[in-house]
This record gives sequence, C-alpha cells and structure tokens, in this order.
Amino acid sequence: MPPRPNWKGYLKLSLVSCPVALFPATSASEKVSFHLLNAATGNRLKQQYVDADTGAIVEREDRVKGYEIAKGDYVIVTDEELNEIEIESSHTIDIESFVARSEVDPVYYDNHYFLTPDDKVGEEAFAVIREAMRKRDVVGIARVVLYGRERMLLLEPRSKGLMGVTLHYDYEVRSDAAYFDAIPKIEIAKEMLELASHIIDTKMARFDPSKFKDRYQEAVADLVRSKRAGRPAQIPHAPAPSNVVNLMDALRRSLGSEKAAPEKRRDKEEKSTTEPASAKSKAATRAPARKASTKSAAGKGRIRKAS
Repeated sequence: MPPRPNWKGYLKLSLVSCPVALFPATSASEKVSFHLLNAATGNRLKQQYVDADTGAIVEREDRVKGYEIAKGDYVIVTDEELNEIEIESSHTIDIESFVARSEVDPVYYDNHYFLTPDDKVGEEAFAVIREAMRKRDVVGIARVVLYGRERMLLLEPRSKGLMGVTLHYDYEVRSDAAYFDAIPKIEIAKEMLELASHIIDTKMARFDPSKFKDRYQEAVADLVRSKRAGRPAQIPHAPAPSNVVNLMDALRRSLGSEKAAPEKRRDKEEKSTTEPASAKSKAATRAPARKASTKSAAGKGRIRKAS
C-alpha cells in the first residue's frame, strides 16, 4: 500500500483540470534510529517545553506561535488563523510555464514527490497533460502550498504518472562564486589528463542505485547486533587517504589497479565455476546466519555498554 498523500487538490493547465494526490517519493523509515535514555535508569526521555522566565512546564494546549517584532515583543498567531489562509496553490497546482529540463539548475532541487490522478473521472485529463509534456520533452513549473509555505514545483512525466520536485527559491541558493572564485586556474599536462581519462574509462558503468548500500547504517546495525548479543563491539576504522606527493605516479598506479580489478573478479568467478560439486552442495545446505533485530536493541531499564 502506498503511503498517505501529503497533499490533495487539482492539477490545472489553462482551463483543463483534474483531481490529483501528491505522495512522498522517498522514505527514511528504514534508517537505524535511536531513542534518548537516562544513562542511570535506562528509561526513555521525553521532551518538555518550559517557560524561559519561570521555568514552569508549558502543556501543549497552552503553546502558541509568536513572531518577534522587537526584543521580547511578539505578535501571537494561532494555528486556526494559519489554517484559514487559503491561496490558489493551497488547493490547485497550476502549471504556469514550461521549460527545457536542462534549464533548471540541479542546485535548486529540494524534495521529490509522485503525483497521481485522484479519481477515475480525471484520469483522461491527467493523461493528456502528461503525454503532451512527454511529446514536447519539457517540464512544467508550478506552485503548491506544502508544510505552511508556498513552494515552486517542477513537474515531469514519469511512467504513468508525474514526478514533482519542490524547488528552492532564488534567495535560498548560495552563489557558487563565493566558493569557487578563489580556486586557481591550473594548466594540466596532457599526459596527466589522458591518464585520468583512462581511469574514468575503466570505471564507466550504468547507474544502478541497488548496488550502493548505506555502509554507515550497516555498521551501526552491526554495532547494535553485537551489543545485543553481548559480543565485543566491532567498530570499523577506515584509514583516511594521504596527500598525493607525486600526482603522475599516483595516476599511473591508479590506472594499473583499476585495470587489474576486473581480472581479479574474473578469476574469482572462474574459480567459483570450477569448485567441486561436493563443496558447492555443502555450501548450499549450510544454514544462513540469523540476523538479530535492531528494533529492540535497547530495552527499557537495561543499557548495554560497549565491551
């Protein structure tokens, strides 16, 4: 089942409109997460808001939002008042213009969403807008109110739906000149550039995100599993690379190691295919190691310290 939509409303192109729903395209739920505990008791901690002057705890129903107009002087705004604010993009994604995808600098990208039709009646209008964009190879620029503010939204065809990318406003994006202008212009020797190009050639591949694992999260999960099982914590310590002293020599050695890597993989594959059948059958019948759950690593009232 897909998650609940973040937003529901209408997609509009000139006089054509259809009901749509906006869903988050990414999720952080698979990451290892921790609770804050009392080191002395092992009990969960909870956050509380306190009055800055009196130190008294302020309950949820007594909290209000305030905009500071002078030191210690606030304009109070209630949630009810904010919820009553309704502009066109609160309920309608109106495509204001179309541009080539290449015209939108990736530095403006923020969060990604999936946009789908929200009823059967609007599916045809949705398909017309999607396929017209696909035929002209353009993306749409619109606006939508999300999380209490109006955001620019880039729309582009994706499979049978549309993908939306919220965009940062111009004032939110820093100029790269402040970072790059001080980098000196360097004349690169032809041989060095060719060596670096050869290294790139040996690493050329198709982008496959499934091949990339979050190694830091895996190390954290291994740490939790080790502590849960009462084993010494295995914490990896990868050495940091050292400064290059002789760039030409480093490029040559890099090229050599990259060329050797595929040969090592082929040797390993050939060795695997020539492995005796008895060894393969034993490996196949060997029970896989059971992975301990990381969700209940820290039980209430019990804190396991690193061995």
